[in-house]
Amino acid sequence: MIERSGNLIVISGPSGVGKSTLVKQARQELSYLEFSVSCTTRQPRAGEVDGKDYFFLSEAEFENKVQQGEFLEYAGVFAHRYGTLKSEVVARLQKGADVILDIDVQGAKQIRQAAADDPEIARAAQFIMIVPPDMATLESRLSGRNSETPESLKLRLSGAQSELSNFRVYDYLVVNDDLNTAANELIMLLKTMKMRTNIVKGEPFA
Repeated sequence: MIERSGNLIVISGPSGVGKSTLVKQARQELSYLEFSVSCTTRQPRAGEVDGKDYFFLSEAEFENKVQQGEFLEYAGVFAHRYGTLKSEVVARLQKGADVILDIDVQGAKQIRQAAADDPEIARAAQFIMIVPPDMATLESRLSGRNSETPESLKLRLSGAQSELSNFRVYDYLVVNDDLNTAANELIMLLKTMKMRTNIVKGEPFA
């Protein structure tokens, strides 16, 4: 039997592009996809379990892990810090799971840098950006939420433009023009990744 390690699938996309919906559909179709458990310095919300939803850390604990180089990527979001532990990801990859990281462009760049220094991450990492067909469509979708003020809409669109300008950080683009088509394309892409030769363990035909 051919044994494989997993893929580290980094997925990014601007607010309103439909990324969460697409990832949810992919996970329903492909049972081997897993999310890694992230670390955060925020307090647990009702019903959240340490080690299942997040690893809840103090600021000092988080900073110690930063200094020890334990994070693949980390960032500050609204006065709290979030990070992906390398150990959490690698353990899942080694058992053959494909691990999804839903992160922003800055996090993707950090993992690109980690891959440059770590052959295991370099072998596993695959980068996908979910994009709209054009900015007008994205603006229409954000406006359709009826939850944005003119000022917040302008900020979101400016942020999206900045994110999308980094599309060459990624290996693949999935254009979400039609949701079902985009979901099928994402699932097909993820299935294809499972066939990559460089995740095959050892020499199965020796």
